Order: sequence, then C-alpha cells, then structure tokens
Amino acid sequence: MNINKDEMTIGVFFGSRNPEHEVSIITGQMIISELKKMGYKVVPVYINKKGCWFSNENLGFLKFFTDKNLEDNLDKLNPCGINLEASKNKLVIKNKGLLAKEICIDLAFPAFHGINGEDGTVQGIFELSNVPYAGCEVASSAMTMDKIITKQIYKSSNIPTTEFIYFSDIDWNSDRSAVLEKTKKLNWPVFVKPSRLGSSIGISKASNQEELINACEVALHYDNRIIVEKSVENLADITCAVLGNSDPVASLVQESNFKGEHFSYEDKYIEGGGAQLGNAQNNIIIPAKIDEKTTIEVQNMAVEIYKLFNCAGTSRIDFLYDRVSGELYANEINTMPGTLYHHLWKASGIEVGVLIEKLMDLAIERHREKNKIISTFRSDLLKFANSVKLQIKEGDIK
Repeated sequence: MNINKDEMTIGVFFGSRNPEHEVSIITGQMIISELKKMGYKVVPVYINKKGCWFSNENLGFLKFFTDKNLEDNLDKLNPCGINLEASKNKLVIKNKGLLAKEICIDLAFPAFHGINGEDGTVQGIFELSNVPYAGCEVASSAMTMDKIITKQIYKSSNIPTTEFIYFSDIDWNSDRSAVLEKTKKLNWPVFVKPSRLGSSIGISKASNQEELINACEVALHYDNRIIVEKSVENLADITCAVLGNSDPVASLVQESNFKGEHFSYEDKYIEGGGAQLGNAQNNIIIPAKIDEKTTIEVQNMAVEIYKLFNCAGTSRIDFLYDRVSGELYANEINTMPGTLYHHLWKASGIEVGVLIEKLMDLAIERHREKNKIISTFRSDLLKFANSVKLQIKEGDIK
C-alpha cells in the first residue's frame, strides 16, 4: 500500500465517554493546532460524553469547548458516524442529515485519555478499516490501561513494582471483610485506585481501615475493579517518556513536585497551568534530582517495559523512587500522555512539531509492516461441512 503523508487527510479523535474527557480535548486541540501549522489537512472528530460522534471544522478550535453555550452549539451540529462498508484502507466519516457529506481519513491520530478511547476500543476500529494510526495497538493499549494487568505482567517479568492486592465490586459487596483482610499484608499506608482510570481521578491514600473503606467506596464509583497498593514513603515521583517502534529511545527523566499525598488531578492539570501540560514549571524538574546511575536505570527500565508491552509511537512510564532506600518501582504506563508530554520531549531536544511528525512516520511504518503479513488462509474446510464430524445436529442447537 503506497502512502504519501503530505497528501493525507489526518483525523484527530478526542473526547469520548470517560472522566478524562476534558484532558482529551486539550490534547486533541494541541495536536490539531500543530498539524495545521505544518500545513496538513486536519479533520477533528469529537465524541461527546454521551458517545455521540461529531466532525466539523469548528471543533478544531479550543474556544468552541470553552464557550458557556457548548451543549447548545453541539446541538446545532449534525452527528456523524463511520461508514464501515466504505472504510477499506481509509476511515470514512459520514455526517447525518439531508446534506450529508463523507470525509475520508487516511491517518488517524487518537488523542483519547482513559476508557473508551485509550484502552484499545477505538484502535480496533482503525484496525478493521486498515488505516494507519498514531500510538499503541489494540493489545498494548488494553493491557496498559488496566493497572491490575500491568502489575501482574511486571511481576511475571521480574520488574520491580510495589506490593498490591485487587478486588471487584462483587468481591466488595459479597464479602467486604475478606477484602479488608487481604489488605493487611500491605501495611499502612496504602493507595486505592480504580484499575482503569488515569489522571489521578478516584485515587485516595488510606492510613487506617476507616480511610480504606471510604477510599474503596470512592474508587468503586469509577470502576468495578480496584487495586490497593503499598505506599512508597520518602517518594520521588519520576517519569520517562519513550518514542519509537522496534528501536525506541528514552527521554530525559522528569521529577514532579506536589503538595498533597500524591500527584493529584489539580497538580497535573490545574495548579499553575498544569504540570502534565508542561505549564507549572515550579512543579516540574527536568532532569530529575536523582543520581546518574538511577537515571540510567530509569531510562533502561522504561525502554524494557515499552518493549515488553509492545508499545508503539510514544508512551510515558511512571516510576516511584524511595530516596532513602534507593528502591525503584515501576508504576503506570500511559500510552497517550497528556499533550504528548511535549514539554519533556522538548527538554530532550525534540520540538513538538518534530514529535508529531515522527509519530505519524512511526504509524505509517508500522502499518506497512503489518500489511506484509498474510491475513487470509485458503482452506477446503467448507467442502467438508456436511461430513459426520462437522455436522451440527439440530438437537445440539439450544
């Protein structure tokens, strides 16, 4: 399949049904703005909190979403949908209504955060349409979105991570005492987190059983699977971004300062303009205040984890570092870091425009490699469909 990037129509997808909706809008708008500066034809595709899809040029401006009449303005737009029949080696978006028009997207750039977007769901649509897309594939997106699965893979691969237990809402409601008993092996304090949510939403620190119960109740509002982790005291919250496909490279290491018990949503996106957005300079230290040996260990482990989960494009790997013991623990993986963590890449020598261009190149590279793989298999199986062994008896069908 011959792909000329300069002639492409690039679809930037953002929003969706999840608590990180607003963060996704900010990331999406940043990507759209940069692509326009580079002269690309960009199509914004926005999914609202109810799951309705929209595509309109007005959605490519942040002021549309900061307007107090946002919902009324959205009601004036025609919703759109995907024309699956026409989406072969491209993604065809069709607006609804009498004057409906189709938009053909040649490369998808997802800017989702959280479930229903960053978790492999939308990536599956891109795969079915055989369209190149930036970022991680379905499996890596799904695995890294789930904190429980991530830590289970860490454990099985001998990657250091904090001790943890996990449970479901069914476990909690049917035998709460058994769940609380399991947490005793962690010792106080602990962190309670929804398994499939980011941006520190729904996270609480608990230092006793009463706080633990309250924290679990809060987390269960956001997910039906909860993870409880042993806290790391004397903490340095550090992170490293990784870029590439089969031969990835690590960024500089960043350390994040915060006032409370953990790096909160307010610290990440609101206080001082948001540390995760690269604006709260007082809360960001690049390079991190750790020694050279630990820095190299973080970068090497970040690349190791990136490869282990078969990540692609870019991801950010977070670590917990105990300054007293010197222990380093792998924490979470973010396959679509807020605003691509462009401030960390800039500090590492890669400007945002170059970063976005590289992510598109990596998407096309992976797409070409994938299309070399045979996806069909010639078989005579159906010729024998009436054989005794393959027959389904009428009574077997319930």
